[in-house]
Amino acid sequence: MSKLYIVPTPIGNLEDMTLRAIRVLKEVDLILAEDTRTTSVLLKHFGIENKMQSHHKFNEHATARMVAERIESGRSVALVSDAGMPGISDPGFLLVRTCVECGIDVETLPGASASLTALVQSGLPCDRFCFEGFLPQKKGRNKRVQQLAEENRTMIFYESPYRVVKLLEQLAEVMGGDREASVSRELTKKFEQTVRGSLDELIDHFKTNEPKGEFVVVVAGKDYRQKEKPTDEDNNE
Repeated sequence: MSKLYIVPTPIGNLEDMTLRAIRVLKEVDLILAEDTRTTSVLLKHFGIENKMQSHHKFNEHATARMVAERIESGRSVALVSDAGMPGISDPGFLLVRTCVECGIDVETLPGASASLTALVQSGLPCDRFCFEGFLPQKKGRNKRVQQLAEENRTMIFYESPYRVVKLLEQLAEVMGGDREASVSRELTKKFEQTVRGSLDELIDHFKTNEPKGEFVVVVAGKDYRQKEKPTDEDNNE
């Protein structure tokens, strides 16, 4: 059946690839890859021999409609990113929106996600959270951090090893150095590590230990500790 499949791929550990994802990638007519070199390693590992085409942030505006037309002609297409769920800080949204607007069936497979893995591992509240991804590097960055200082939900950020200390320092400056947080790096990989503590403690840690790998920073919402305390209403129940 002609449709668009959104296929998540492992964020580090190849054992996290699902049987369903392998089957879909073997069966579709075309695989769209953020980086064909990266995806070719994954496909080779699982014995998948299929045609690939690049689909990344620099060409997705130009290719989305072309891909939709290909699906409308009867082809089935799978979209993968280098790691994790396509569309989450990776190309995918524009293609999905184009297909939805054209009435094309879109089927999304569940799978690996660095943001959710880090959130659950952080020990911070998971019932309500917001995903911020990469903050703007320059324009609008300070304003966004100021806005997030009043956020009550747990917040999730992505950051590179070169800027993670700067991010922690900016958050501490606006939210207070005692704000609880968690930093995970190299999730599912051999040197996976999660460090928990206050923002000040995390800053000290990563100034002493050189940041390496890909980082997910999880920060507690405003006054979340107060919310855990029983209220008079709870005591009367």
